[in-house]
Amino acid sequence: MPESSSPDPKSFPRLSFFGATQTVTGSCFLIETPKARVLVDCGLFQGSKTEKELNYRPFPFDARGIGAVLLTHAHIDHSGLLPKLMREGFTGPIFATAATFDLCSVMLPDSGHIQEAEVQQLNIRNRRRGLPTVTPIYTVEDATATLALFRPAAFKTWLRVAIGIRARFWNAGHLLGSASIEVEITDEVGKITRLLFSGDLGPGHKLLQADAEAPAGFDYVVCESTYGDTDRADASTEKRRHLLRREVKEAARSNGALLIPSFAVERTQELLVDLVSLMNANELPRTPIFIDSPLATAASGVFAKYASQMPDGEALTSALQAPNVHFTESVEQSKAISRFRNFHIVIAASGMCEAGRIRHHLRNWLWREEATVLLVGYQAQGTLGRLLLDGTSRVRLMGEEVEVRARIRSIDLYSGHADAGDLLSWLLARLPVEGNVFLTHGEREAIAAFKNSLAGARPGLPVLVPSIDEVFSLNGGIGQRLDRPHPPRIAPENAGRLDWNNELSELLLDISQTTAQAADERARRVIIRRLRRALANEDAPS
Repeated sequence: MPESSSPDPKSFPRLSFFGATQTVTGSCFLIETPKARVLVDCGLFQGSKTEKELNYRPFPFDARGIGAVLLTHAHIDHSGLLPKLMREGFTGPIFATAATFDLCSVMLPDSGHIQEAEVQQLNIRNRRRGLPTVTPIYTVEDATATLALFRPAAFKTWLRVAIGIRARFWNAGHLLGSASIEVEITDEVGKITRLLFSGDLGPGHKLLQADAEAPAGFDYVVCESTYGDTDRADASTEKRRHLLRREVKEAARSNGALLIPSFAVERTQELLVDLVSLMNANELPRTPIFIDSPLATAASGVFAKYASQMPDGEALTSALQAPNVHFTESVEQSKAISRFRNFHIVIAASGMCEAGRIRHHLRNWLWREEATVLLVGYQAQGTLGRLLLDGTSRVRLMGEEVEVRARIRSIDLYSGHADAGDLLSWLLARLPVEGNVFLTHGEREAIAAFKNSLAGARPGLPVLVPSIDEVFSLNGGIGQRLDRPHPPRIAPENAGRLDWNNELSELLLDISQTTAQAADERARRVIIRRLRRALANEDAPS
């Protein structure tokens, strides 16, 4: 229903959930009072085509009316739509830690470059097919201009965000510079509402980050639940390196390659530390390692800047300088890797295989039995990485059908996210919560499992699970759902799920394979006629 021109003053403060609802990307929450509107994160949607299309659609709010942004960390699913926000009229400050700003300084322009490059290729295809062209979500220029809006936020220090709103950042242990954000809202009569946004929380065994921390005692907590259904037994540096050593040894073939799709920021640096450490200890042969990602190269420079402040910072510095580690910059250097004949390791973005140079390497190697693909991060529904993880035998990649003969392996211990036990410990340490907990940034199964864990550990603690574009009043007690000011941009049940495009890709692969395996020309024509009748709806019941 349309939003009233005079909202009930008793409905404030209000909290709207515009992303990361029963899915793991597109983090974006709006805090509203009668005098201020503040966003927490403004992230890019990833995953299925249905969800990614949200990046191109208008925001469900007026960007010009947003007074400020509080940014939990630099990952693109939290920061990636900030240039679009600025492009549509936002001029306020973006509060973030210094390390988050440094990482965004390389990540946002890189994202803008990806938007421009992908749209350029799409428009070439659209023109060939007689379809309309599209414009990028934003450009490199937009991303660079957005950086001028960033303002430094020190950990554990209150800062004034807007009229009646102040915030404080706490280390979240997830990524260099990552934060949980404490927010205090003071109304006209002096009543204070206290919120805590977890951001993404790191696990207890994170290589380059200290443990997450935050105070206790809130009215409302918004908590991520990415791995709410997963317990990582015996998670430790030793266990992680043991698994990595085993996978590298099993992958090593004289004419083969180990491909590791990896997030360019932090995951790549962690892998590099572990690989070089194992090689220095003679637990693995000194194998060539190619870091084929300009973003990873730039991000490694940021990590080197902060190495002295990190656990294992010296090991990181050493790994970045190892003689068998090669950083590629140009497209020509990237292509040259395919001509390497001995066993080698390629680490390339993106971690879910949805973009970047890893897709070129996968096209070159997926059909070869001597190749191994090692997945080391979360794979969202609808992504190529998730399809490989789930055991698909054929994929459509860069317009081609590719049979999957490579070994597909995974190690979960490199995840930057807390598991169910870590999440539960973190959340229980934030109690008491006077109102309720909101569970976000997780797929349905993970949220349901984590909700059950909370019910067992703290019976009676109210837990709400928002769906996309839902709005809640936080005026004391449990948050109350308000009428949406507009219909949800996608059906809530479609969030975090395979969509029509995934099904279409699978159908096209099945058609191609079935037709190719038909006994003869006549059998193939029968298959085609049946398909044509189905398309013409001739067999549909009357």
